[in-house]
Amino acid sequence: MGYEFAASRYDKMQYRRCGRSGLKLPAISLGGWETFGGYRGAEVAQAVLFRAFDLGITHFDFANNYGTPPGNSEIVCGRIINEMPRDELIISSKAGYFMWPGPYGDWGSKKYIVASCDQSLKRMGLEYFDIFYHHRMDPETPLEETMAALDLLIKQGKALYVGVSNYSGAHFAEATRVCQRMGLSPITIHQPYYNMLGRRIEWDLLPQTERAGVGVIPFSPLANGLLSDKYLGGDIPAESRAALKWGKEWVAKNLSEERRKALLALNDIAKARGQTLAQMALAWVLRLPGITSALIGASSVKQIDENVAALDNLQFSADELKRIDELTQISPLRS
Repeated sequence: MGYEFAASRYDKMQYRRCGRSGLKLPAISLGGWETFGGYRGAEVAQAVLFRAFDLGITHFDFANNYGTPPGNSEIVCGRIINEMPRDELIISSKAGYFMWPGPYGDWGSKKYIVASCDQSLKRMGLEYFDIFYHHRMDPETPLEETMAALDLLIKQGKALYVGVSNYSGAHFAEATRVCQRMGLSPITIHQPYYNMLGRRIEWDLLPQTERAGVGVIPFSPLANGLLSDKYLGGDIPAESRAALKWGKEWVAKNLSEERRKALLALNDIAKARGQTLAQMALAWVLRLPGITSALIGASSVKQIDENVAALDNLQFSADELKRIDELTQISPLRS
């Protein structure tokens, strides 16, 4: 007997149009970066993906290098997704980071992008991706070649929409001009890093995406877990990603006493709003009209429930926003 998905899955989730395209995404989307096929196995992945879908999360995001070893996230989640109603789902993947040795296993050449997409489709057992991204700007390959490779994927029926990730505002603007000049499929979506502790896209990228009518789906809206209650006490929870993947050094670099005090103050604001810090951080990202969706990671069903509940309160007062601005003007995160 197969799993029966909730009949009410579309009752509460908000769906936002992706720029000026016909594509709509849930306000909360789920990614499989280091979690599924990484430090969480197939059983947890299935429980989280199924619960997410029951709550109206229809968009699941991957990349060729996600998981341990790279590609394992697509393998693990592909099996699960094939148990779900494909036509109700938006599945995305990306190519741009190192995947195999030699000159064709990295960056942004047509050879690499097309081969990567073929490999990702095979790993996931899919016929096409709804969105396929170039994962990072290639400083050596001409944008004309990279954008033409994405256009080729659409012409081959391997992708319905294409996007870019980690492009600066200037590089994104040039990529859109290349697509227009060459008559290529337009960029539909950009996936940048954005959260309360990393705000560069507000002046560098968002004016460009809004002008171009392109959707934006920020990754790391919780700053890799710092914008949650995990580290407020200064300790590293045993089951956290920091403990299992990154180690104490990462926390030491990114959780200074100055930042911990700021996080505690932000947590007080969240409590006054009737939210957890993570919920307020998601609501804050979604406050901007140019943001289509917030891309979360989750390692438990509990986290999915908590994050989706952020949508119950997306409104901020002017005083709240001013106080958040004051508390987040601290040194940027370090990898």
